[in-house]
Amino acid sequence: MKQSRRTILCSIAMVLAGVLAPSAFAQSAKFPSRPIKLIVPVPPGSGTDLIARTLGQKISEYTSIPVVIENRGGASAAIGTDLLAKSAPDGYTMMMGYTVHATNPIFNTKLPYDTLKDTAPISYVCYIPLVLDVHPSVPVNSVQELIALAKAKPGGLSYASGGAGAGAHLSGELFRLMTKTDIVHVPYKGNAPAVADLLGGQVHMMFDIITTSLPHIRSGKLKALAVTSTKRSSIAPELPTMVEAGLPGFETLGWYMMIAPAGVPKDIMTTLNALINRAIKDPDVGTKLSAQGVEWVGGTPEQADAFLRAEIVRWTKIAKETGMKAD
Repeated sequence: MKQSRRTILCSIAMVLAGVLAPSAFAQSAKFPSRPIKLIVPVPPGSGTDLIARTLGQKISEYTSIPVVIENRGGASAAIGTDLLAKSAPDGYTMMMGYTVHATNPIFNTKLPYDTLKDTAPISYVCYIPLVLDVHPSVPVNSVQELIALAKAKPGGLSYASGGAGAGAHLSGELFRLMTKTDIVHVPYKGNAPAVADLLGGQVHMMFDIITTSLPHIRSGKLKALAVTSTKRSSIAPELPTMVEAGLPGFETLGWYMMIAPAGVPKDIMTTLNALINRAIKDPDVGTKLSAQGVEWVGGTPEQADAFLRAEIVRWTKIAKETGMKAD
């Protein structure tokens, strides 16, 4: 009888252990339970850095878990992206990617990682439109007048960019392709010297991030003709879009996307996506960055992945048609 009772008690204990163990495991495996590293593939102080830090701070507030910013600039974000691609796919490392994440595989055939196989989008975060500026000495007041002038003077107009392969370069080449005009690209080592020469009249036009240009537009030092997003900018609603200005399909953006290493479990990706979307909708975030021209997007990992793949396809086609190179 004693043996039978002992056997029964042991059986009950084993059943209880089986029931309780998953609960205890789930508690220990709660995500996140330790600091998250957020790679920013550019130096501190940039727009990418500001957006990353703002979202990281909010995620930390929501979870009571530190989000540690690690700036790894260089090689057009390839250094930081390589670090991400080689990180453990456990959700504790992510990166604030931006437009070059789609163009790097087009212009750099020696990347140490495969963009689509080694990384995975968590969420499309936001974008900032560019604005087409001309120097006040250029005798035009609309996109159509600029096109007419460019066609009347082949090779006579120049456009600046912060470097070959940058957003301003992509926009200028798209403009050249769609309008069938001969405008000359003048690349600079960074956005600041490009804008400085545009202000000085050394170049005639430039596609620039709207937040950089707006003070010069308001002061009359530059003339703005249109924004490059498909909807008008919330901080300059008086400016038409390039589509409204007569170029259907013209869209270029400075976009930002939170990215993880490939292979992160789906439930963890879902948690990260929910945290990012919550931060995007936070009134504090909107107040801080919407005034800087940021337009928030959000959405699912699947939507972000579809957007990234479409961008790679689109710019691959444009690069082939224009002969554009980033070297």
